[in-house]
Amino acid sequence: MAVSHWLLASGLFLLPFTTQVSAQQRGCSVSNSQPSVYENNPLGYVVTTIHVEPNFTVIIDPASPDVSFFTIQGSELQLKQSVDYETDPLLLVYLICQDAAGQSDSLEILVTILNMNDNSPEFKQMNLTEVVPEDAKVNATIVAREDLSASDADLDTIFYELTTVSGTEGYFAIKGVNNPEIYLQKALDYAKFNLTTLVLYATDRPVGSTDITNTATATINILIKQADTKSPWFQPCNFINADKSICISSPYAGRVNISEMSTEPLILEPGPIYAIDPDYTLNEKILYSIVGGNADDVFSVDADTGNLTMNKAVTSPDSYLLQVMATQVNNIQKYSIASVEIKVINKSDYAPYFETKIYNGTVFVGLAPRSFVFQAGDPSSPLIITAVDDDFPNKVNPNIEYYIKNSTDFIATKDGLILTNVVLQSPGMVTIEAVGKDTVSMQEASTVIVVQVILAAAVTPSDKIYTAQDMAILGGTLAALLLIALLFLGVMIYKRYGKPVKYLIRKRFSKEISQAYQNQSYNQDEHPDVSTQQHETSESGNVQSMTHVLEQPALSLPSSNAEVVHSLSKASIASTITFAQEEKEKEVGEEKEEEEEEETEPEKEVKSILKTDRHVADDGYKAVWFKTDVDPDAGERVEVIENNAADDDGDSDQDLQKNEEDEKEDYDEDDHHSGLGVSLA
Repeated sequence: MAVSHWLLASGLFLLPFTTQVSAQQRGCSVSNSQPSVYENNPLGYVVTTIHVEPNFTVIIDPASPDVSFFTIQGSELQLKQSVDYETDPLLLVYLICQDAAGQSDSLEILVTILNMNDNSPEFKQMNLTEVVPEDAKVNATIVAREDLSASDADLDTIFYELTTVSGTEGYFAIKGVNNPEIYLQKALDYAKFNLTTLVLYATDRPVGSTDITNTATATINILIKQADTKSPWFQPCNFINADKSICISSPYAGRVNISEMSTEPLILEPGPIYAIDPDYTLNEKILYSIVGGNADDVFSVDADTGNLTMNKAVTSPDSYLLQVMATQVNNIQKYSIASVEIKVINKSDYAPYFETKIYNGTVFVGLAPRSFVFQAGDPSSPLIITAVDDDFPNKVNPNIEYYIKNSTDFIATKDGLILTNVVLQSPGMVTIEAVGKDTVSMQEASTVIVVQVILAAAVTPSDKIYTAQDMAILGGTLAALLLIALLFLGVMIYKRYGKPVKYLIRKRFSKEISQAYQNQSYNQDEHPDVSTQQHETSESGNVQSMTHVLEQPALSLPSSNAEVVHSLSKASIASTITFAQEEKEKEVGEEKEEEEEEETEPEKEVKSILKTDRHVADDGYKAVWFKTDVDPDAGERVEVIENNAADDDGDSDQDLQKNEEDEKEDYDEDDHHSGLGVSLA
């Protein structure tokens, strides 16, 4: 029988004082009077060894508290049953040592039972179910600590670890490794999951310990109860995030005829006005109302169904942009707003239609997407479908757009061209339905297209179809050749006619500069008796003759130069001529001013050497006349220059070119010295 706890405590207190006395008595002794034994020992485990002197015997005192655990085998004190630390942490036994005369002594043996980790932790409940509302606050306690705490008979410290099933990680957690309380770590969403399972582990050793570890598990089932957390969603709508918590709808659109009131609900795109409660397990009732854009109260919406109707006819072509609100009956703060655009159009008396009920086309196998489907029997003409509308004078409705209804292998452009949408792999016949839709009146017409998919045949040169890319390459090549030809022609023209043209330009420029140096007052100074009319006539004749020379065509310069030389030789031009003539209106005023200057500064006088009369009285005076005006009696005072131009009529082109270069050098020299005239030979 095990001793009581207070008795064990007293024994442990007195143990140091009794050890020496009890360990050895006269005639008997033990090797260890306070042995330690691990629990769960095997049967016959030796507790200690007994030494007995001759004429002495030893027995177990039947009055010992734990006599049932021990036995003596020879000189060994053994345990005859297994000991459990959790029930018998100490065992006390007495040995009686008796001699032949009948005298006896007692030996006390105190056995300490050592604890072993032989018990697993235990939960109060192995399975637990908790219902959690969807709108539970973050950090709220989901399962209390006292409902999840585990116990260990070995009195070890319990360590906890929480795991969850795949897909719901991060929502739930425990307070700490030694505190199993479960709390909400992230806001719940019923649309993502409404049920999850948690597994709580309890161990008597820390995670990662190399010691023998005992583990217990508890399963917690979490049921999510949906709450009224979302506002209504207008349909159809598109989710904008991966967790599908936000759904955005497109605006509604419709048409009404001007000056006409429809009694039926309006047909809208992409569908009728309709909203749902995203908290679908609750599915609260939704009411509809127009909250903006309804000028003159033209439209109304059914509060229960959302059907949009007209109250009166529209008299203005202006469009309407309505704001329709959908709100929950149980909570008006749960609401959404949708836009409804109503266009006012002229009435369409006729729906569009296809004059051709069946179109036939062909296309080759293996062509890239967006390749043309050609007309059957005419591989050079793309297949085009056309819908007509009798509402228009020429039956051409610019608002019709086309699309393919029952196939994704083909597409239709807005102009009615049929194109492939994929690479067609095998030959065969494909029947598709094409639709022409009036985007204003929303009326539609349909037709059938039969496309024959055939194998690509070898293309002969006569059958080759040139594409727009081929024509672009050809056009670029021709443009480059034309540019090269123009550059070559420009270079040749410059080499042939560049110098004559530059010469004529310089010649005309020299004439304009030389006009500023004409002395128009010469006749008045030298011959005041000569009339102004004669002076003007003389100068006009000279200027006209020179202007005639300068205005020869540039491209016929060699022949023109020959004519000029020939005409000058006939006229016996051997004088220096002053080019330029002031305007007729300024001559009189300038002559008066020059007369005044000549009176004050006679030494600065500039006189023309071109004379039509002789002035022989003035010695030292030199002038130039035409040969016909020379006085035969002049004698040696006049030097006559003979006209040899007639003898040179047969000069070669080389001589003419030399004369031209000499004349050009004279002009260059005159320009350099700012001379008063040009010398011609």
